[in-house]
Amino acid sequence: MIVHIVMFDFKKANKAANIAKTKEILNALVEKIDPLLSMEVGVDFNGSERAMDLSLISTFETKEGLAEYATHPAHLEVVAFIREVTEASKVVDYER
Repeated sequence: MIVHIVMFDFKKANKAANIAKTKEILNALVEKIDPLLSMEVGVDFNGSERAMDLSLISTFETKEGLAEYATHPAHLEVVAFIREVTEASKVVDYER
C-alpha cells in the first residue's frame, strides 16, 4: 500500500473559499481516477504558527498507481488550481 500525504498553506486572498473549493475538487478525484483507492482531506482548525491550512491523505495499491494519478488529466486540473491559490506545500510518500 502506498500512502501519499500533501499539506498546503493558502494565500490570504479568498482563503476560506479557496480551501473549501480545494477540498471539494480533491474529494471528487476518487470517482475519476481508478488507481486512487481513498482520499481524506482535512482542514486545519488549530491555527498555530506550525499548522498548514489543508492536508490530504490518499492511498494507492502500487507506486505505479501513484504515478498514474500524478499525471492523470483530472489531477492535473486540480493541481493547476491549487498552485494558483497556495503559497507553500509539503509532500511525503511512503509504503505501508
